[in-house]
Amino acid sequence: MADRPFQLRSYITYWLDAVDEHSLHSPFFYDFYTRLVKPKRAGRMASIELLRKKLLKDRRIISEEDYGSRKSGRQRSVSEIARTTLTPGKFSENYHRIISDIKGKTILELGTSLGINTLYLAAAKETVVTTFEGSGAIADIASITFEFGAARNIKLIRGNIDTTLPAQLHAIRRIDFALIDANHRHEATVRYFEMLLPRIRETSVVVIDDIHSSKEMQRAWLFAPDHRLVYASADLFRCGILFFDPSLNKQHVILQV
Repeated sequence: MADRPFQLRSYITYWLDAVDEHSLHSPFFYDFYTRLVKPKRAGRMASIELLRKKLLKDRRIISEEDYGSRKSGRQRSVSEIARTTLTPGKFSENYHRIISDIKGKTILELGTSLGINTLYLAAAKETVVTTFEGSGAIADIASITFEFGAARNIKLIRGNIDTTLPAQLHAIRRIDFALIDANHRHEATVRYFEMLLPRIRETSVVVIDDIHSSKEMQRAWLFAPDHRLVYASADLFRCGILFFDPSLNKQHVILQV
């Protein structure tokens, strides 16, 4: 669960430190920011956003099994889940642009939610998205979302990611893009990140979501850029983005969004 007072304090710090293209001295991050982060609504997909609107109006009550929450098994409406857990369209656009730019083919998403962001990840050409969801009831709705989105390149893995992720990684040789948005606790986030690393290459990109939602998640985020295999990182407040190309030589930026 998000720690609202902590989020507010973190946002003030972020707002004071964040920069735009006018303060970026790194050619890599100037290009990354101006082409892939800053553009507004360039990749927004009307058909996917229509599905989001339908979910935001869905009053069905489901039992939400969430391995990353201490309130697992609580009853919630689909509309509330959509309002509080779906990735904002702006960030889904960013992920889609990044995948297209790196020509990513093998995509992993840890935490499917209701499937809207997954459709963005799957929209780039020749991608295969493997998405993991711990809650059976939420996975059921996500599978319907994929049907309405006419997505044929999504593999939905149900069950506790602690069990399902290691099993799936045996069949994956490399990961081009990964989004970690599942168990929002420090230990679990770090563990998932380290499990992905053997499949990461120099051109890969890993995104960690909700990096300032709690002290635990911020601690997990601060761990990742210091890892010996991470050579650059970008803090967008909502998420953190990690790069693995040694030529980037340990750069870190905080970007306005």
